[in-house]
Amino acid sequence: MTTTAARPRITVRRVVFTLVLLTVTTLLFWVPFEGLFAASAQWPDPVRPVAAVVFAAAAVAMIVLFTRRGSDRAARTSHFLLGFVWIAFVWTLLTDLVRLGMALGGVENPFRSRFIAVLLAVLIVAVTVHGVYEAMRVPRVKRQDVVLPRLDPAFDGLTVAVITDTHYGAINRAKWSRGMVDAVNRLNADVAVHVGDIADGTAEQRLDQAAPLGDVTAPHRFYITGNHEYYSNAQGWIDLMTRLGWKALHNEHVTLDRGDARLVFAGIDDPTADHSGEPGHSADLRRALDGAPDAAVVLLAHQPSEVRKAVEAGVDLQLSGHTHGGQIWPFHYLVRLQQPVVAGLSAHGDRTQLYTSRGSGFWGPPMRVFAPSEITLLTLRSR
Repeated sequence: MTTTAARPRITVRRVVFTLVLLTVTTLLFWVPFEGLFAASAQWPDPVRPVAAVVFAAAAVAMIVLFTRRGSDRAARTSHFLLGFVWIAFVWTLLTDLVRLGMALGGVENPFRSRFIAVLLAVLIVAVTVHGVYEAMRVPRVKRQDVVLPRLDPAFDGLTVAVITDTHYGAINRAKWSRGMVDAVNRLNADVAVHVGDIADGTAEQRLDQAAPLGDVTAPHRFYITGNHEYYSNAQGWIDLMTRLGWKALHNEHVTLDRGDARLVFAGIDDPTADHSGEPGHSADLRRALDGAPDAAVVLLAHQPSEVRKAVEAGVDLQLSGHTHGGQIWPFHYLVRLQQPVVAGLSAHGDRTQLYTSRGSGFWGPPMRVFAPSEITLLTLRSR
């Protein structure tokens, strides 16, 4: 008896997704192609036809490589292509304004189109190089005082080192991880927190990159899951971070004591957990705060959108990541459609404050443009 593999079901959703993907990819590559190799530039033959073949091949390669799940080599190439073409697309649109100004000023083709093409090529290369440098360097330290009216004076001056969105992945950044940990240790913080999205891949796959986190020397170390953990066995990451000496705040809290004073650190699973199928995982703020003393509460919640629940629960300070500050400008405008805050300190309700980190690493394209990575040192103040 022979069996044949079942063919993938053709659904309306799959067809729509495919059409959208092809349309977006075509636009991303076609717009910069026309900016660099416009017919009005009158480049010598066969410059434009050869460029068209190269751009088409790159578009097809990006889509094909994205479908090769589990291949780090394919991910490295496709992610770089995505970041590069996004930069090319955005800066092509910006140089079109210059093109319009030159046209209104009476500058004729082919000089006008050739000038724009050269300017655009320089900008694309410069922004890409800058973006790669910003993504691959050890994050700079950003310092921020946060006044919490309910904070007991005994905890005034307590420091919290925040890292998040390390996204260990296809590019081996074990050396980068070591540098980041050294930078955190130089801060001599009282508390260190990792606010999720530790990696893309399982704990076993990314062990060499995550292992330096075990050398963070802060007296208290807390970790929560982000949405990306739920694409690659979140419980495995909780187990690894526990072995590395971090306390996973899995819908639970820890109370710090200084004499009779109390300060609560609580953490919740990412909302992605609710549909992940991982037993015992869900975003449950009520359970996280169950039994907590009447004291100031610092909540670790990966996504800033969870601040609505934090306000209802009377949380004093929520620490989040997830947004990457937009990562590659001007993507932050799209992030803002889904999250209440993209980066920095913000006030919500009568009591709650939210600090949203731009993240320490990067996701996908190894680039950061006008959204620098950070290690955050928060100093809590009672007044």
